[in-house]
Amino acid sequence: MAGIDDDDGLLREDVQSDSVDVPVIRLVNGLLREALKIRATDIHVEPFESEVLVRFRVDGVLHDRLRLPRNLQAPLTSRVKVMARMDIAERLSPQDGRIGITVGNRAVDIRVSSIPVQHGERLALRLLDKGSGLLSLEDLGMDGSSRETMNALIGNPHGLILFTGPTGSGKTTTLYAILQALAKPEVNIITVEDPIEYDLEGVGQIQVNEKAGVTFPSALRSILRQDPDIIMIGEMRDYETAHIGVQASLTGHLVLSTLHTNDSVSAVVRLTDMGIEPYLAAGSLLGAVAQRLVRTLCPKCSYREEAPALFRREGLTEVFRGRGCDSCMGTGYRGRVGLYEQFILDDELREMVAAGLPTAKIRAAARMKGFRSLWELGLHALRQGRTSPEELLRVVSAGEFGPTGEEG
Repeated sequence: MAGIDDDDGLLREDVQSDSVDVPVIRLVNGLLREALKIRATDIHVEPFESEVLVRFRVDGVLHDRLRLPRNLQAPLTSRVKVMARMDIAERLSPQDGRIGITVGNRAVDIRVSSIPVQHGERLALRLLDKGSGLLSLEDLGMDGSSRETMNALIGNPHGLILFTGPTGSGKTTTLYAILQALAKPEVNIITVEDPIEYDLEGVGQIQVNEKAGVTFPSALRSILRQDPDIIMIGEMRDYETAHIGVQASLTGHLVLSTLHTNDSVSAVVRLTDMGIEPYLAAGSLLGAVAQRLVRTLCPKCSYREEAPALFRREGLTEVFRGRGCDSCMGTGYRGRVGLYEQFILDDELREMVAAGLPTAKIRAAARMKGFRSLWELGLHALRQGRTSPEELLRVVSAGEFGPTGEEG
């Protein structure tokens, strides 16, 4: 793993080389250091006709960071591809690579993707700062009720728990926090992931490698011969993976996985759409958690004002917003917090799922048992002054699966 020297921005291996373009090295390493300094998770390098735009994703939102002359596009792209051990001569096909660096005492893993576009190659770099440490369940920002429900859910000895939400909603972070909480000397935990994002102590982690024949289904079949207690499947992408996961949950294993659905109750429908019989879905599923990440207001520049009409109808008289300051780079936000919509099945809800009843009816029945939608959880965060109306509307549709129990 190469190191970035804090004084001159060069990788130590490059200081001893006469064959590299030092200004471009300084530029690339400067971008990496700056991204880590401001907690960026992604760097986008986008070539256009007259310039190269560099954008950073911070707290889930992209921001323009730098505009470079067009003539830097090729050397900048080549430099990143060399670091990621990609083929610099191949410019017409997409490529993937990885970079491992250290900044101070922080180990950072960077996943690199290149793709040809009209004016060159576009780069996307995903930064995984291993030095920042994994979050615990207590660090996820759940309120007392949500945390109590989550602890009860993962305390089951067997069954299936699904985590849903769009890409970037924090599903992997939540799964890793749960696995850390469950990892004990007397428990055998094995995961199959694509990719493995962080090393988990005491957990056997399998990386999907389709070229070597290691797919989600094949890895799961092998895992079941490894005497597991808990299995984590990075994503249920197809019927075969879902079927093996469901069967494992019905034969004494606790199975955790993710799906792409808009809300927690729809996870049931997604399972059946993939070919799982409703009675099997009902018998295996313990619960589903839909989550979103909302940016939290900067504590140094937040202020209160009268609530907009939409939120007054929800019973709020005032809301908070961020003015923007040096501490938050003028955005008004600093950091993120999760909203966790938890759908927990009991005997009545299982019967409804097994009978194939509409999602709206299942959701209405769950509401009678204390179910809170993402929208309602967001309103609670607004009342606490943790986020703004605009940020809530960015991640959750107004009234989505709200008090009526109907989609809206």
